[in-house]
Amino acid sequence: MESPRRVRIIGCATVIEEIGPLLPQDVECQVLDFGLHVAPQRLKQALQEAVDQAGREVDVVLLGYGLCSMAVVGLRANGCTLVVPKVDDCIALFLGSQAAYRAQVRSEPGTYYLTKGWIEVGDTPFDEYDRLVDRYGEQKARWLIEQMLKNYTRLVFIETGPETDRYKVYARRLAARFGLRYETIRGSRALLRKLLFGPWDDGDFVVVPPGGTITYADFLSAEETAPAQPGGGVYGDHR
Repeated sequence: MESPRRVRIIGCATVIEEIGPLLPQDVECQVLDFGLHVAPQRLKQALQEAVDQAGREVDVVLLGYGLCSMAVVGLRANGCTLVVPKVDDCIALFLGSQAAYRAQVRSEPGTYYLTKGWIEVGDTPFDEYDRLVDRYGEQKARWLIEQMLKNYTRLVFIETGPETDRYKVYARRLAARFGLRYETIRGSRALLRKLLFGPWDDGDFVVVPPGGTITYADFLSAEETAPAQPGGGVYGDHR
């Protein structure tokens, strides 16, 4: 009888916050620092080190990340099968699909997203504001935050679970404080559930066999990788 595959999921704190209620007892979990997102090369290095370690201990590594500013491109599946959702970043994971995320981008490009996990981690421009006040005073701190948010007009809280009322109140207050229009969007854990339980089809996931490497082309749809036709064009990744 074939022995069951050992599985480990590696993700940032915000993603693991949403996966927690779904996590099977036999799936190991490793949390990486959310702050690594601000330095994609550091995130890439931390991910590769985590994958290499996991490859010595488990058979399958699931990544709770998307492209994330190309941080996953170039990762090598050393000693394991590597599975990563075929999404731009974790916003698509919280909305339930890449299609849902891109629909939001098309209709409301100037949107800042919050989830329960992001608020718990406390690493947003809104949290940075309080730190800037301590350092520079309120007037300069507000100018700095306004510069950071100048391309945003809407703040959206993605609701993914039943215990989110106090987080929505917090998000609504932030929107009012910084002059952003507030909305709540019902999210979905469907893609996170599929990451944990499968199937890992090529429509939603990049699956890299042991020894393979993640490439940017792995994240492109058939339409995006097809040659452009005369008189027309092919839209690539919006980022």
